Amino acid sequence: MSEFRVNSVTNQDGSAGPQVCGISTFSGKSGVQIPSGSSEFRRHDGGGRGRGVFGSGATPSGTNVMDLIEIATTGNSTDFGNDIGAREENYASFSSTTRGVFAGGKEPAPNHTKDISFFTFSSQGGVNDFGDLITAVSSQGGCGNNVRGLSGGGRTPDNDSAPGTNNIEFVTIASTGDGTNFGDLTQGRTYLGSGIASPTRGVWHGGNETSPTVSNIIDFVTIATFGDAVDFGDVSKRNSQTGCSNSTRGLIAAGQNPSNLNSIEFITIASTGNAQDFGDVYDEVDYLGSCANATRGIFAGGQSPTKLNTIGFVTISTTGNTTDFGDLTVARRFLAGCSDVHGGLTQ
Repeated sequence: MSEFRVNSVTNQDGSAGPQVCGISTFSGKSGVQIPSGSSEFRRHDGGGRGRGVFGSGATPSGTNVMDLIEIATTGNSTDFGNDIGAREENYASFSSTTRGVFAGGKEPAPNHTKDISFFTFSSQGGVNDFGDLITAVSSQGGCGNNVRGLSGGGRTPDNDSAPGTNNIEFVTIASTGDGTNFGDLTQGRTYLGSGIASPTRGVWHGGNETSPTVSNIIDFVTIATFGDAVDFGDVSKRNSQTGCSNSTRGLIAAGQNPSNLNSIEFITIASTGNAQDFGDVYDEVDYLGSCANATRGIFAGGQSPTKLNTIGFVTISTTGNTTDFGDLTVARRFLAGCSDVHGGLTQ
C-alpha cells in the first residue's frame, strides 16, 4: 500500500482553501488540530504568539520608533511602526495576549504626558489612542495580567524634583478609556522598575525615594482587587533598572546606585522575600527595557553611558549571564518592553 501525503489543498489560484460542508470524518495515525482562540492570536504571517515589542526612548533626542522581536529565536529586531510620540524618562508598559500598552512618560521631554496608547501584537505595527492617565507622570513602572494593566509611582509635573508619587492607576486592557485609581505603593518612588507579574500579582522594585536616596523596596498588589501595595522584601538598592518575568520568577536587572550596574537578581513571585543573585546583564547599563516569555528574559538598549542597541537574553529557570540575542534598529535609552507571552498571562 502506497503512502499519499498532502501539505496543502487550495483552489486554482492558490488564494483560498477548500470549504468542507456536511459531516466529515477522519482516520489515520495522526490528528487534526483546529485553530482556537482569538483570531488576533493568528498573525498575518501565519505565526502564533511569542512577540516582544520595545517602545520609544531617547538617542539622546527623543524617538518614537518601535522594535519587534520573536522571543524564542535570536536575531536583530525589525521595525514595528511608531508610537504616538517620542516617550522619554521611562514610562509604564503592560500587555495582554493580544494587546500591548504604553502609558505616560515625557513626550517630548520635559513635558509629562497622560497619553495611553495601544497596539495589536499580531499587526504590522503602530499604535492607537487608548485614553489618558489620571495624572501626567513619567519614570513610573507598569505591570499587569491578561485583564488589567497597572501604572505605579513616578514623577508628576508638580513634583518633578521632589519625592515620587505613590499612586497606582489601572486600565482594562481589552477596552479603551482613562486610568482609574487602584491604590498606593508602600512608598512614593521615581525611576522604579516593574514588568514583573504573575496572573495574580504585580510587583514594583527599587527606584528613588527622594533624590539621591535610592530604594531597596519590593512591593506587590493582587491585580484582581483594589488596594494598597504590601511589602514583599528587598532588592539591592538601585534605580533606573528594568524587570521582566515568567509566571514563577521575576528578574530585576541593571540600573544605577549611583554608578551603573550590570547585576541581575531574581524573586519567586508567589512567595515573599529578598531578591537573590542571578547573574549579569551585557553591560553596566541603566534605562534599559525588557520583556519575557515562559523560558526567556530579554533585555535591550539603555546607556553605559553611550546609547546601546544591544539585545541579550537569559533562561529564567536557571541562573547566569546574558547571551547575545541581536540588535535593536535604533540605539536608545528610556525604552520599555512588553510581550504577548509574559508571566502575567495564563494562556
